[in-house]
Amino acid sequence: MDQRKEILEENFNEYKEGAESAYNQKKYNIATTLFFKAMCAGVDLYILKKENIVPSSHTKRFRIVEEKYPQIYEILDRDFPFYQESYTQKSNKEATEVLREDVKTITKMLKD
Repeated sequence: MDQRKEILEENFNEYKEGAESAYNQKKYNIATTLFFKAMCAGVDLYILKKENIVPSSHTKRFRIVEEKYPQIYEILDRDFPFYQESYTQKSNKEATEVLREDVKTITKMLKD
């Protein structure tokens, strides 16, 4: 578990830092993508701590949190469309801020 935990923590922090940098540069598409990736790495880390597994896909991650962690599921379910739309549409500051705040929520959950 140690190596998986370490990798997830590093990825989580790297995505968060990159997202904040992009956000501050008003590059909202990049920030949206990186905030969502940070969220997924954080959720995977949370699942690893609680269940001793790392989901292998978005689908498995969603199923685990839907069944066992409804508060996290609500966040991912609400935010996933922002991530998907970032491929074909321009993200705006307001949408990016939603993900930014949700990453802060996930960060707090990881500390509990």
